[in-house]
Amino acid sequence: MSGPTVCLGFDFDAVSIWIHAYDAADSPTTLSRGEYGAEVAVPRLLDCLDRLGVPATFFTPGHTVDSFPERVKEVHERGHDVQHHGWSHRHPGSFESRAAERADVVRGIESIEDAIGETPTGYRSPAWDFSAHTLDVLRELGFEWDSSQMGHDFRPYYLRTGREAPTDGAYDPGIETEILELPVSWHRDDWPALQYVPDASGRTAPDEPGVFDAWREQFEWMCERVDDGVFSLTFHPQVVGQPPRLRYLESLVAELRATPSVEFETFDRVAARF
Repeated sequence: MSGPTVCLGFDFDAVSIWIHAYDAADSPTTLSRGEYGAEVAVPRLLDCLDRLGVPATFFTPGHTVDSFPERVKEVHERGHDVQHHGWSHRHPGSFESRAAERADVVRGIESIEDAIGETPTGYRSPAWDFSAHTLDVLRELGFEWDSSQMGHDFRPYYLRTGREAPTDGAYDPGIETEILELPVSWHRDDWPALQYVPDASGRTAPDEPGVFDAWREQFEWMCERVDDGVFSLTFHPQVVGQPPRLRYLESLVAELRATPSVEFETFDRVAARF
């Protein structure tokens, strides 16, 4: 690779995040926020990506695939990559057994295969975290890469197995596996910056242009200090699709594209290069 690479990732959670992460299955208003993401925001977002002429990766729970199959098919047909994000939007550590976690991952694979006829190669944990079994499950099921961890900010690296963190001894990072990590960051995620969640958010009026300005500054920092850096951004359709945020996204992408030698790639393409 030569020059900086930008990866636009969209966690297409739709309704699933409200059911499993916020326990709001009985709240019609809350569930409607997920419907907005699928039925209003994604069409706007796809038109925006068409105008920009850049590819994106949609990390999509099987629950979303099964609930909004035509929308997921449209994402794929319009040239974007659909990758694994669990079936349910549950923390991997919340399953009662390794078998139950594995079954959820398998179900997510099957949902994607049934919808678009392709097997996902990459995984993103719905919680950006693993259980004690997750890495072994991913290896067993043939995943090539992950995007859930934070061991670097702008460089891919290989995940390790056998990690130990005793409270009374030295940390052991374990040994490298064959699964590549394309790291994420809460500092480049629209959810904590822009999504209002009752009883879980301390503010209702964030500085929206300032959030996008901060991402621009981070990209410039990377370009100045990291050779061939990979700059990944995480968006959620139901967040970034709220007006006028797509205007800020278009402006940000236009400025990043003006950087010499910059490339916009899907996560899978970046993983394949490594």
